[in-house]
Amino acid sequence: MDRVKRKLKRVQLALLFALIVCIIMFGSSVVIFLFGFMLLKMGVNVIDYDHRLSLLIFAIISLVIGTVFAFLFSEKPLKPLLEIMKATDRIAEGDYSARIHLKGPYELKQLSDSFNHMAEELASVELLRTDFVNNFSHEFKTPIVSIRGFARILKRKDLTEEMRSEYLNTIIGESERLADLADQVLSLSKLENQAIITDKKVYNVSEQIRLIIAMMYSKWSERNMGIEFERGELMLHANEELMKQVFINLLDNAVKFSPDGSVIKVHIIEKVSSFIFVIRDQGPGMDEDTASRIFDKFYQGDTSHGASGNGLGMTIAHRIVTLHGGSIRVETAPGKGTTFYVELPNTSKDRMN
Repeated sequence: MDRVKRKLKRVQLALLFALIVCIIMFGSSVVIFLFGFMLLKMGVNVIDYDHRLSLLIFAIISLVIGTVFAFLFSEKPLKPLLEIMKATDRIAEGDYSARIHLKGPYELKQLSDSFNHMAEELASVELLRTDFVNNFSHEFKTPIVSIRGFARILKRKDLTEEMRSEYLNTIIGESERLADLADQVLSLSKLENQAIITDKKVYNVSEQIRLIIAMMYSKWSERNMGIEFERGELMLHANEELMKQVFINLLDNAVKFSPDGSVIKVHIIEKVSSFIFVIRDQGPGMDEDTASRIFDKFYQGDTSHGASGNGLGMTIAHRIVTLHGGSIRVETAPGKGTTFYVELPNTSKDRMN
């Protein structure tokens, strides 16, 4: 019983304190009457008033005093809120340079840091969006301009059959490039909106890589290249179609950037908890800046060697591997070739048991 009384006393004191705060900071008559009524019901005699009229007079006086105090002291507490509101309005209008610098308790400084971090992240996202739109427009415009130009030339009547055939092949090639770019953009958009990978199953990843190498035979054989694959019989638990896209992109990239007559080496390292897929070429390699941006959208690095692409293959591969809970990294140096390492969780044995 004593414990209940002590708790009740604490509640009464808390209500009394809340009443005083409301009087000083807000001057709200509704809140004052509400708390006053609760205090009277609980037997708390605020200033020993016995009548409702006395309570009414007290409330009116408190309202006047509270209003004066609120007017005098509300400006400073509201200043940080006003600063945040102004900065928020600027960001809403597209000005991501807005920053706040709140002074006061630790919580205000923490709020200031969080707000500024949010503004920086929004600025980064906007920059990426702008770059994406610009690059996307450029990549789409180039083949369209080419197709339009050659189509106009084909209207000429003085073209030889050989020239006409050449221009038609160029138009076909550019249209295929445009279709491929559209497919890649749609694939990337779908992957970026995914949080998890579905339709996983246990399958023979070694056989999958062998079939991809065979499928790409015409690309590397016509350049007198070779692909060495240390084949095993390894089972992987993953989305088979998505992983096929990863290996196609990586092998196509290796073939594209390797010199004629070179050899691409592919092997798989089996660890206790993961598989590491290694694809090593003898190409020109990359400098540190290029390597750090190789997974960025539309980034194509040095194109002076004549290889072309749309700069989305590595981005898509990176996203697929990440969604599978894995990682992809690159080791390279100018003149020393490039090696990609794809590490994926080895959970196939658990799935087969």
